[in-house]
Amino acid sequence: MTLSIRVAASPGEAQVAVVASDRLVDYALWRPGAPDGVGDLHVGRVTAVVPAMAGAFVALADHQGFLPDSEGGKGLTVGTILAVRVTRAAQGSKGPRLTARVDQALAAGGPPRMLQRGPGPVARLAERHPDAAILVDDAGLAVALRAEAGRPVSVTAGVFDADIADAVDALSRPVVVLPGGARLSIWPTPALVAIDVDAGGALEGGGGARGRHEALNRSVLPALAAQIRLRNLSGGIVVDLAGLSPRRRTALAPDFVRALADDPLRPRFLGFTALGLAEIVRARVHPPLHELLSGPLAAGLAGLKAVLAAHGQDPRRMPALRAHPAVVSALQSDDVALADLVRRTGRAVTVRSDPSLPPFTWLLETDNGQGA
Repeated sequence: MTLSIRVAASPGEAQVAVVASDRLVDYALWRPGAPDGVGDLHVGRVTAVVPAMAGAFVALADHQGFLPDSEGGKGLTVGTILAVRVTRAAQGSKGPRLTARVDQALAAGGPPRMLQRGPGPVARLAERHPDAAILVDDAGLAVALRAEAGRPVSVTAGVFDADIADAVDALSRPVVVLPGGARLSIWPTPALVAIDVDAGGALEGGGGARGRHEALNRSVLPALAAQIRLRNLSGGIVVDLAGLSPRRRTALAPDFVRALADDPLRPRFLGFTALGLAEIVRARVHPPLHELLSGPLAAGLAGLKAVLAAHGQDPRRMPALRAHPAVVSALQSDDVALADLVRRTGRAVTVRSDPSLPPFTWLLETDNGQGA
């Protein structure tokens, strides 16, 4: 089986796909200027001990994290200086989760500060797939990846063929059409992720309805587990299978366990509710893909990608980017994206803030201020 890690870069962002025999098996969206912080090593200072939460809050360089008692937070006092590592990215209004179980020696004293940045997605996936070749379509990025991954990196154009590009694009859509006609509808909510299995045209033909429904649901579980992994869905996940009564669905419990077994985050199948919904819980470490694909930074990076494409079609042309203020602020807060565009084009882009635009939107403009 041929295994490769393919990195398709654009200004401030890279799509990282692990491909095995032309099949997408792992995926991550990497934003070097806006990392999620997982793996970062900090000097922190305890600001509050909270017995009711079995942990302590720790001030870091520019934010605050939570250190559970089980990860070295027990017995600390306010003002204690210690080394901590981020084990889970921030979520909503919650800061990152921390551990004090680090092997680096730390001199006492000094203000909260970051000591070392954690590994990026390419390095993490390279460790997970040690025999995979690494291919990247940007020579400048390849230099950094060679140092981070600690292994050879090849530069090649067109790292995503049409099939892989289609598979990656499909990860942003809620409905997945499977071979044979069945469909998965994936709907993340703030509380949980709901996945509906629809038989579609997959049950056409003869045979008993009960047996065909059971066979259909069993056949889609590997694809369902793959989508959970590729989209990095986390927390509580409920699955509504197609057609079977709640009592008949329980026979598929071993199939759920087998389908989830290869996931490196080891999701747990918890059983079925009274309504027959399958329950899965998967650890949240990095933000799920649907969160990364929404919000002002995602919009701004899409705008820079459009600027680069326009410049590529006509190198004499460098359109301006007019965007909602939140989009402009997100781009300005990113340490890499705008500079990355300059590296690629040799020219800086003009970014104009326009409060009249709808949230998270942008437009390309010609030099005279007209829409492109």
